[in-house]
Amino acid sequence: MSERLFISRIKQSLAASYGEVVFGMSDGTVSILGLVLGVAAGADSADAVVLAGATGAIAASVSMMAGCFMEIESERDEEEEENQERIAAINKNPEGAVSDLMGLLQNSGLSQQTINFIHADISKNPATISGLEIAIAASQKTIGQKTSPVIHSIWMFLSDLFAGLTPVIPFVLFPMHTAWIICIVVTAVLLLLLGIGRARISNRSPVRTVAETMGIALAAALAGVIVGMLLS
Repeated sequence: MSERLFISRIKQSLAASYGEVVFGMSDGTVSILGLVLGVAAGADSADAVVLAGATGAIAASVSMMAGCFMEIESERDEEEEENQERIAAINKNPEGAVSDLMGLLQNSGLSQQTINFIHADISKNPATISGLEIAIAASQKTIGQKTSPVIHSIWMFLSDLFAGLTPVIPFVLFPMHTAWIICIVVTAVLLLLLGIGRARISNRSPVRTVAETMGIALAAALAGVIVGMLLS
């Protein structure tokens, strides 16, 4: 595999997993920020913050990866079961299935000649109706829905881990008091970008989505600090 082809596939998989990347980073940032600031509020050294934060980030990333994989697998298993049920229903009542399909085609804008041709062909083998429905459903799927669950879960793991380690890294590089400030600033910038990403996915107002993202993170941070101070 050439380097250019490899990079192209990476870009395609990233584009297909855009939702998982944004969601994973949002989850990792919010959850680990609260954990890091809570430990920092009650710890005497940065070592405890780094240990707790890094452990939490890795554990959360693995959990999110597994959850993402199982969710997509469950959705596809459910879809396959629905397809099998539809095939069974057509086999049980082929005339009714043909009649239903013709009723839909009458309002589709096709000419009566074309509808009659389809009716004659379908009537010979009603089982082809299920294949037609599955093919139409497959054509309506996005690239992300066609991508392997493994790819989605890997991007979920990487994005969650990256975002989870972001609040931790300042405590590795700087003294406690300085790390506090850098941690909050860097995380706030990341949350701003994530809010914009969430707005793009959901077609919502960027201002509102950023405010919601910041508000959730602030609540998690305050909860972590309060618990850390009380337990210390």
